[in-house]
Amino acid sequence: MRNETVPNTYALYTMCLVTDGSRVLLINRPDSRGFPGYIGPGGKVDFPESLTDGAVREVLEETGLRVSGLVYKGLDEYVVPSTGFRYMVFNYTATVFEGELLHQPPEGELEWVPISEALELPMQPWFKRRFPYFFEKGTFEIHVEWDEDNNRPIRETVKTI
Repeated sequence: MRNETVPNTYALYTMCLVTDGSRVLLINRPDSRGFPGYIGPGGKVDFPESLTDGAVREVLEETGLRVSGLVYKGLDEYVVPSTGFRYMVFNYTATVFEGELLHQPPEGELEWVPISEALELPMQPWFKRRFPYFFEKGTFEIHVEWDEDNNRPIRETVKTI
């Protein structure tokens, strides 16, 4: 049950998978960066920027590519009712980009990976669950309510809209 004396807090993040035909650009993050394995570019939305501006900025900072024509794919959110914390990741795809890949990217090695083979790569479980929804029609919503005391989900729902 939520403690009403604790104010709600929110964390807003984006992820944007850049595709080029049948390939997707992924970052192979080393253990030292946290969330090791393959992941899409993204990160925290800076206040007061918009969600899409945050997604474009994060892709540029992490890959060197300037994306445009973003397509919204869905929301992955994690909430902790006992603390009022809500972590929201707004997910996009982009097929239009310009620029050159960074030679020394800050988050890990950049790799163009065949979409059909990507799930065979080491990934965080939450990214592996989310990955296929980027390539399906429509949008998705992943909602996880977390029991902080017992370190387990209370409820998880995944739906396409």
